[in-house]
Amino acid sequence: MKNLYLLNTPGCDHTAVALGLALNFREQGYRVGFFKPVGCPASSGQMDEEAALMQGVMSPDVPPETIMPFMAGPSYLSHRQSLSQLKDRMVQAYQQVAAYSDIVLISSPAAPYVGSGLQLDAASLALAFNAAVLVVARVENDYSADQAIFYNEYLALRNIPVVGTLFNNVPRSLLAKIQGVYEPLLAEKNYVSVGIIPVQPAMTAPTVEEIHQALGGEILAGEHNLHLRVEDVVVGAMTIESAISYLRRSPNKAVVTGGDRADLALAALETSTSAVILTGGLYPDVKLIARAEEKGVPLILVHQDTYSAVERLKDISHHIRPADQEAIAVAKDNISTYCHWQDILASLT
Repeated sequence: MKNLYLLNTPGCDHTAVALGLALNFREQGYRVGFFKPVGCPASSGQMDEEAALMQGVMSPDVPPETIMPFMAGPSYLSHRQSLSQLKDRMVQAYQQVAAYSDIVLISSPAAPYVGSGLQLDAASLALAFNAAVLVVARVENDYSADQAIFYNEYLALRNIPVVGTLFNNVPRSLLAKIQGVYEPLLAEKNYVSVGIIPVQPAMTAPTVEEIHQALGGEILAGEHNLHLRVEDVVVGAMTIESAISYLRRSPNKAVVTGGDRADLALAALETSTSAVILTGGLYPDVKLIARAEEKGVPLILVHQDTYSAVERLKDISHHIRPADQEAIAVAKDNISTYCHWQDILASLT
């Protein structure tokens, strides 16, 4: 039995990577367990979302407290527990998962430093569970390459084996740079890249329902299409003449505008729009509601101002659910297509 620790850099959407690896390994006949010794609470305050997904898909019969024995919220040090007791609980939980597994995927929290106050950070736990590490990196700019190199060097200093770095959810505009610059730079330093997974809306774009849950408000029309994905956000604060070109260029978008801008909202409904969000608590003209219902586009009225609503939208991302078969299939295909997962598997078996 081997352990693979997924060291997750902030914002890398490591959940899809864990799920995709697990499904591909399982297809090869391996019993795959999932373990998250330190979780972070979901926005709802409930169980860590990654742990909940992996339990639902991979281990429905395993209790949640076994998959994730410790929750580290933003104020976890205010409720300090005995370190020895915590580690004993983690070891017991891990042993239960390992008992039915050939390979155990161990996931770090959203950032690898979480838990450092109790020596429960990613590197310390990788050592404690004798796990090789896969660095899952998000790419925004050249600092992202620096971050990947830094983690590889840090793990090497701790004498922790690293199977490689996986660049995940990479914007199409940066694919060539990773191949031509970042991967050779890693190789110069004797570090391995095990794949580049391009960003895909099915994995990252939130649904209208997720946006509604985050913003609240009242659904005035299109309630049956809350499953639509939102790939872009357009702020309707310009003249109707200026807005038309923006609305036509942006597919599968959410248009955020004041409730008094029925002209702009109506124009948005004639383009590829997933939702119209009316701000300021201003009820729109009945013609707009009727047209949105006719087009099947969700029309949501919120009480925030436009700026506040747009700022909130920046923090919303898609979370895979156990029933989301499309996203689960994409997660598996991403690993089989873009990741050298056979090399990772060979290093573990």
